Amino acid sequence: MISLLLLVGLGVAVFVGFNIGGSSTGVAFGPAVGSRVVSKTGAGALMAAFALLGGWTVGRNVVATMGGQIVPSSLFTLPASVGVLFFVGLALLVSNLFGVPASTSMTAVGAIAGLGVAAGNIDWGVMGRIVSWWLVAPIVAFWVCAVVGRYVYPYLDVWFRIDRSEGPLFEYGRVASIPYPVPAADTSRRELVSSVLVVVIGCYMAFSAGASNVANAVAPLVGSDAITMNQGVFLAGGAIALGAFTIARRTLDTVGNDLTDLPLLAALIVEVVSASLITLLSYLGIPASLAVSATMCIVGLGWGRATRTVRLSDAATAAVRGSETADTGDAADGDEDTPDAGKPKVSVNALAAEPADEVRKIGEEDPADLQAADLFDPEATARVVMLWILTPSISAVASFLLFRFFPIYQ
Repeated sequence: MISLLLLVGLGVAVFVGFNIGGSSTGVAFGPAVGSRVVSKTGAGALMAAFALLGGWTVGRNVVATMGGQIVPSSLFTLPASVGVLFFVGLALLVSNLFGVPASTSMTAVGAIAGLGVAAGNIDWGVMGRIVSWWLVAPIVAFWVCAVVGRYVYPYLDVWFRIDRSEGPLFEYGRVASIPYPVPAADTSRRELVSSVLVVVIGCYMAFSAGASNVANAVAPLVGSDAITMNQGVFLAGGAIALGAFTIARRTLDTVGNDLTDLPLLAALIVEVVSASLITLLSYLGIPASLAVSATMCIVGLGWGRATRTVRLSDAATAAVRGSETADTGDAADGDEDTPDAGKPKVSVNALAAEPADEVRKIGEEDPADLQAADLFDPEATARVVMLWILTPSISAVASFLLFRFFPIYQ
């Protein structure tokens, strides 16, 4: 007979997965829905399928890490598992109140670490490896996208430019009574290929989200042997699907989260880089944040675009001579020097500049074309980064205090 405590634990796990599905669907399929390539219902179905696939394959490695490598699985008694999941759910609630997507992976690891410290039984080697990747992954995401933004993005913008035709993308023919999709009469080949690419990348993002987030919902329960690995993956996958078909509609209305301010091409670059990075880390069994990596990709891509206004040789010469004429895009209007001088402001509007048929060389870009407005709000970014640091820290401290004074792990 299922105990009441287990039912509570399953309920909290479903709540966590439900919220993950709601937020991740907007990130993965916001560009596809915003460009009218798929419907909200179609996005929910694709999210449900590919998130489950990611959890069933690569996600098992993350479940194993969080369910028995950071701390021994013997510490995951049913009450302790419910306590850990409670802190993950609480972090989701706090982040929603502040309007900032929290890293459920980082918060879950923080809660597990608090349990381990309170019990005096934690593998600091595993924790060190996880935290090291937390520091490295955002840096890698930033610089990969910065290089793309500076050297590759303008060419991709010309080559992959998507001009949507009026009317539907597909029409339906029939063989006997069976309908099948065919490109509409006004749909160009480039539009068709680009639209399919948008959906494929969305599915890849959903796969990555499932791989990294399934563990956040069920790892403690799997570690306590309250449920099996397969049951845990199905439970998390079902909860993510529930969120994808319900509350995700709200996030899809604004085409996801912060990615909504980006042009379609920039959003796809962000998705490919961040999803690839998180999928790799999930394969290695490292619980990492998709939201953190995606945001650093956005910042890096815009920063790289803004630096196209100056050549590296010109910037080096100006630095040696002490000249103030070199401009990297953040002082085009005569802004005064600040402590962040030399670090161009990143603006999504710079990414949205009207593309030209011919790409101008680096150093020949007009700063005015890249700075219709401030692309990067340092205040907002500081708030986001602060909450990303605070939520796992609060989770770890609260977990430690709970298990220190109430050793329900015994």
